[in-house]
Amino acid sequence: MKIYPLALLTLLSGLLMGGLSPALAQAPADGKPCAMIVMHGKWGGPRFLDGFARAMAPACEAKSIEMPWSGRRAYDAGYPAALQEISAHIKAFRAQGYRRVLLAGHSFGANAALAYMAEMGDADGIIAMAPGHSPRYMFDSGMVRSAVNEARAAVAGGRAEEKVKLNDMNQGQRRDFNLPAQILLSYFEPDGWGHMPATAARFKQAVPFLWVIGNTDPLFAAGENFAFAKAPPHPRSRYLAVTAGHKDTPEVATAQILQWVQQTIAP
Repeated sequence: MKIYPLALLTLLSGLLMGGLSPALAQAPADGKPCAMIVMHGKWGGPRFLDGFARAMAPACEAKSIEMPWSGRRAYDAGYPAALQEISAHIKAFRAQGYRRVLLAGHSFGANAALAYMAEMGDADGIIAMAPGHSPRYMFDSGMVRSAVNEARAAVAGGRAEEKVKLNDMNQGQRRDFNLPAQILLSYFEPDGWGHMPATAARFKQAVPFLWVIGNTDPLFAAGENFAFAKAPPHPRSRYLAVTAGHKDTPEVATAQILQWVQQTIAP
């Protein structure tokens, strides 16, 4: 006589009794609990956060994506186009049946997560790890002022595609770019999409917001009031300081971030 597994017998019994068990019957309608989009920092790439994305598996299906500020793409699209790319990933996850889609980013990726909530506003939670890219500071310090002013003049003169030389900076390293004026301005206009205090204040809705910062990160001294406290309050939002620098914050804080996500998506 053939021996059938207990789980199969239980399922067959349920069918013979008139249908699936309530839990099995409800599973497709309930949808998948959580997905997460993960964005890298300036001049980086998806592989830098692949490990972090895999570590989120107990809570969310996470996907590390490549953004226009990667080392390979080198600002090949402006900030509005970048936000549309994020939106397409969110829509794709929702089409797959995920009930909640979280947006996580490191450094420039964190900057983009805030900008997305200010412009699109349909993510279900934000994780900003070692937020970076400060166009207001870069302009005021003279670092990018001449390039921004040149790009402003080009756009005002109807020459939005005219190339402007930019000497960009990332964690003490410098790199030259020749960018269309409108793309340069979209990322480096002092009070534009990259200015985190303004984008945090313009979140379109209050969502759980986790700000993770290392105690030796250049932005650590700015504290909660820099941008985190400007976002619409939510009972599950948290400002988390860890013992880390700018680059290693995602790795150091992975376990704490996972715990926060699990608590946040809980009913």
